[in-house]
Amino acid sequence: MTGTRDEIATLSRAAPGAPAAWRVEDAPVAYETALDVMEARAAAIAAGRAGELVWLIEHPPLYTAGTSARLEHLVAPRFPVFAAGRGGQFTYHGPGQRVAYAMLDLKRRGCDVRRFVADLEEWLIRTLAAFNIRGERREERIGVWVGRPDKGEGCEDKIAAIGIRVKRWVSLHGISLNVDPDLSHFDGIVPCGVGEPRFGVTSFVDLGHVVSMAEVDMALRRAFVEVFGPVRVESQGGLGAAALATRQP
Repeated sequence: MTGTRDEIATLSRAAPGAPAAWRVEDAPVAYETALDVMEARAAAIAAGRAGELVWLIEHPPLYTAGTSARLEHLVAPRFPVFAAGRGGQFTYHGPGQRVAYAMLDLKRRGCDVRRFVADLEEWLIRTLAAFNIRGERREERIGVWVGRPDKGEGCEDKIAAIGIRVKRWVSLHGISLNVDPDLSHFDGIVPCGVGEPRFGVTSFVDLGHVVSMAEVDMALRRAFVEVFGPVRVESQGGLGAAALATRQP
């Protein structure tokens, strides 16, 4: 497919079928556990044994390295570093950041990875708009950015990151949205390989928007339905990795 991400048609709703399960964890999830759950669930989706899942969690403080990560971008790691297996470079996850892992069947959604990434950006942009935050795409920089004229001409900060992997046309990993994380923890890496001084990292609270994680989750759910289609909300917290991986819709 040609054209920029802005030119690609978004709103890649699935073909008729079961709504995606929507689950919010109420306690931090270890990164190794998240990887195990995603791998098992994606395999089950590809085999027709489980339905799609959008899984909202927080992680303990850690760094992850994507398949394009460069060692020199690991500046001063103060937390564990994990090989993520997703695309992209280094990023930070931790408390106050909403991570949403989307295990979706792209065969139902057009088998178009580039459009899928554009739709993930659209999901985030619509979520931010619910709080009067103008999020924008940048063709040369994956993720969602906000202008920071208060910091100087041409300055922009990243408020949300995107990193995915696709196996057998099922997506793994997803998005991370900075609500109120400790932004100093990003100093241990070059986030997503973007090291220019005029590009930084921000959050809802850094921008002056004091909101709860629950409010952000509600906005994420509304925007997901608009872009990707209906969801079925599961109860929060406590479900084991094995059950999460194989639970039927």
